[in-house]
Amino acid sequence: MNGTKTNGTSSTQPPQANGNVPAGPVLLNILVVGGGLGGLATAVALRRKGHNVTVLEQAPVLGEVGAGIQIPPNSGRLLESWGVSAFFEDKVVRPKDMTFRRWEDGSAIAYTKLRPDFSDNYGVPYYVVHRADFHKALHSRATQLGVNVTINSRVVSYDEAVPMARTEDGREFTADLIIAADGVKSTARRVVLGGEDIAPVTTGFAAYRAVVDTSLMRNDEDISWLLTTEGLNNWIGEDRHVMTYCIAGGSLFNMVLSHIDRSDPSTWDPSTAVQDMRRYFEGWDYRLNKVISLVTKTVKWPLISASTIPTWIAPSKKLVLLGDSAHAMVPYMSQGAAMAVEDGAALAEVLSSITSKRDMSKASQAYEKERMKRSYGMQTASLVNGKLWHFADGPEQRARDAGMSAEVEGRPFVESTNQWSDPTTQLWVYGYDAEEEMTKSWATVIGH
Repeated sequence: MNGTKTNGTSSTQPPQANGNVPAGPVLLNILVVGGGLGGLATAVALRRKGHNVTVLEQAPVLGEVGAGIQIPPNSGRLLESWGVSAFFEDKVVRPKDMTFRRWEDGSAIAYTKLRPDFSDNYGVPYYVVHRADFHKALHSRATQLGVNVTINSRVVSYDEAVPMARTEDGREFTADLIIAADGVKSTARRVVLGGEDIAPVTTGFAAYRAVVDTSLMRNDEDISWLLTTEGLNNWIGEDRHVMTYCIAGGSLFNMVLSHIDRSDPSTWDPSTAVQDMRRYFEGWDYRLNKVISLVTKTVKWPLISASTIPTWIAPSKKLVLLGDSAHAMVPYMSQGAAMAVEDGAALAEVLSSITSKRDMSKASQAYEKERMKRSYGMQTASLVNGKLWHFADGPEQRARDAGMSAEVEGRPFVESTNQWSDPTTQLWVYGYDAEEEMTKSWATVIGH
């Protein structure tokens, strides 16, 4: 092999920073490919348990593109226990509630109380935050723990039998295990699948993402209430919806404007994105359109969903997929990043339970089984919401609205077509403990 061979880690001692836990009996050298949210979260989870971790990121500067992101309790509890939340406490917004609104006039058709209910029921608040602030918090915690994060390191090939990752400039990194958190365009996925990739597919949805400086909204009584009510507001209508909330400590108003679009993304013209976005929502609630009129730049993204693939583990069992490389999903449950955080938690938990490197194969398979069940279930739920939110006015829309009207009217209910409020769905989504469930799954593997 050409190039410089590098062991995938540089640190050899367990972490000594706050938030670490007793190391497992087997400490591994682990290489994480991809320095996004999922990759860094996984690095934190592993390093806390004493493993030596290197992250390879292809970008020349570490950062995260995009705007707002939601941190629900199922991932928020993990981040808090890992010591990450201390790095974003002053950047997050803790919304009071979430309201679904009729596209035409903004009237409330569904309501979920988030504060203090989610803290009381699930241990931590429901957060919203700028993606860049979330990413910075994960990076800060990772480096505090001693994770080696290496930029300008685009991985172009693997030898999964070693395992080894080779960068485009010829460096070769070896480790006991390689975790591919390299996103929807994963290079590793093809290797895992034996040379024939099964790529994520377009869903026919696209989304404009934009932010507005809240100072531009404060003096207009038609829209200033969106800042003072401290909530998430989601206008839903035929083939479209607009999710909104404040981020960056309340200084920015985040908007995700989703719509049906089956055209080829290569034909999209960025120079007309703002006017195209406005045209999609003509005739909607005039207050919403007032906010849209304040948007001066936007980026349009195709929304994709991963195909179900037969395995996340290479034949050697030394290369595994994680996050969007395995289970990309549309954002209609706001769980994409949370699933990657859960993946990292589960993998760290099971790898720290083995008593010999010979058990790594069983551990990887246990991770795959548990996380496939969870993430593909969430992927399906997200697609279902994409149908529910986008009904045209008519019988289906009226049935949906009736199914969540009790929340708005203050009546008791035992089920709801609003997935944030439905008691069964809420417990499944937010009550799930990735570390605990992985421990249970591993116990069945080893016969305890």
